[in-house]
Amino acid sequence: MVTKLKQQFHNLKFQKKIIGISVVISLIPISLLGLFSYTRMRSLLIEREKTALQETLHQEVMQLDYKIDSWLSIMNLITWNENIRLALSRKYDSNFDMYLTYRDTIDPLFLTIRSLAADITAITIYTNTSIHPHGNVLRPLTDAQDKIWFEQACSTTAPFFSLSPDGQTMYLLCQMHYSYVPYTSIICMTIDFQSAMLPAKNLFSDNYGFLLTDSAGEVMYQYTDLAENYSVSEISPEILLDAGLSGYITETDSLSNFDWTAFLYRPASFISASAINITYIVLAMILLCVALIVLTSTLLSKIVVSPIEALSSCMEQVEQGNYKIDIASDSSDEVGHLISSFKQMVDTLNNLVNEVLLSKIRQQKYELEILQSQINPHFLYNSLSLINSKAIIAGQNDISQMARLLSTFYRTMLNKGQQITTIASELENTKSYISIQQMMHSHSFDVVYDIDDSVLDYPIPNLLIQPLAENAILHGLDHQELPGKAILSISCYREEKDIVFKIMDNGCGMSDEECSQILTKDSKGYGVKNVHQRIQLYYGKEYGLTFHSTKGMGTYVLLKIGDLCIHGIIIS
Repeated sequence: MVTKLKQQFHNLKFQKKIIGISVVISLIPISLLGLFSYTRMRSLLIEREKTALQETLHQEVMQLDYKIDSWLSIMNLITWNENIRLALSRKYDSNFDMYLTYRDTIDPLFLTIRSLAADITAITIYTNTSIHPHGNVLRPLTDAQDKIWFEQACSTTAPFFSLSPDGQTMYLLCQMHYSYVPYTSIICMTIDFQSAMLPAKNLFSDNYGFLLTDSAGEVMYQYTDLAENYSVSEISPEILLDAGLSGYITETDSLSNFDWTAFLYRPASFISASAINITYIVLAMILLCVALIVLTSTLLSKIVVSPIEALSSCMEQVEQGNYKIDIASDSSDEVGHLISSFKQMVDTLNNLVNEVLLSKIRQQKYELEILQSQINPHFLYNSLSLINSKAIIAGQNDISQMARLLSTFYRTMLNKGQQITTIASELENTKSYISIQQMMHSHSFDVVYDIDDSVLDYPIPNLLIQPLAENAILHGLDHQELPGKAILSISCYREEKDIVFKIMDNGCGMSDEECSQILTKDSKGYGVKNVHQRIQLYYGKEYGLTFHSTKGMGTYVLLKIGDLCIHGIIIS
């Protein structure tokens, strides 16, 4: 009889199970808890909330004061910097002397400041001295005449802040101090105000607001994280200061550096809703409810939650790539059907993954074979040999060298139609390509090789290094921003049982966002994305390409591979 009832319960719909258990729990008068708790605890919670608001706001104001102090210190560092003042006011004999001033005095100081202060996005000096403009660092004073802060900046020597109309950017401005020199130089420090105020967005988890006003009472910054039933447009400093009118618990604090006022507020109703009345009666009822809930939760865990947890565990294994799971259910309810369907789906998915993996490897193989077959090697080599001979006879050494390099490049690239080559052959191919590019670029860049000779005979898939060198030249060195000659560096070394290639350039670099997307966006031909995919197909997901870049400074990519013989995927 018991077994039959248990089976019937197993076969019930999941919804009916939840309803049945919920009915048992709902019979307990839990609603009485709010009736006995609200009044007594409300005032206590409000006072505690006021204390928390006051302490939190004080910490935020101290952080903001610290940031302002640091900005002002940086401004004073520039304003009173004798080297900067001399650089702006001196007479230059040549543009080269001016360039040396940019390189040795102005740029290092500003780069150091921006590296130490992440909130500072730009520093610009507007001046009417004889020094020439230099990017966004030095601009003529006339460029600032249409700025909203220009008149104030010309009329005062004290530093002051100016907020952009959209509220996203803050400007710290100050005149450069000269003695008996008829020049005007205005230093404009651009600050990412939203980034500087980011801590204000993490003061509480929800239901709070932060407001910052200037000396005139104008709102400089406002952040709200309130429920939909609160109207943000009605919030103002005047309303917040009137607790009876606003319905908010509000704390205020003033900044020490400037006459700014900060407001931190939370809805009083939100605080009241969390009030709890603790009495002996409520405690007894809670203990009774807890006992019943524990009993019913145990039953629910054994009957419903346990299969779901087992299913969740299997899902996590599948997510990690393990498709060989063992799960079953003797129940015919929704969970039982779900487990059976999931097991069938995983089996099907496992078969599809294996098929897709093999298909992908074959596809990569066939694509490369098609590419190689499109080129008639004998015709190409004979043509290049003829060009080389004609160039030697005509005394055209550059043409002769180009023909030899092209012959070497295509001989190693085609590799007689083979998918696997050696590191030595791949480097020979890459060196030929780079030499061709050097000739095409009039030797505008140098190349440095650092290769561990012990890895030269190591087997690797064809065409791994050359696309990375090509990418470094076309997208890095061709757009170099740093002074000096462009340099491409290629190194290869062992790392335990693996081999690592490092291709580095001092080109234009990339932003963090561009660097993170380089292996995810679509690419054409056998580019870096194709190299990454082929490496992972041959060696596994733990291998591939890793890009590191600094905007304006350069980029380096690490190519990590394993042992083809160990991985057992050599395709002839």
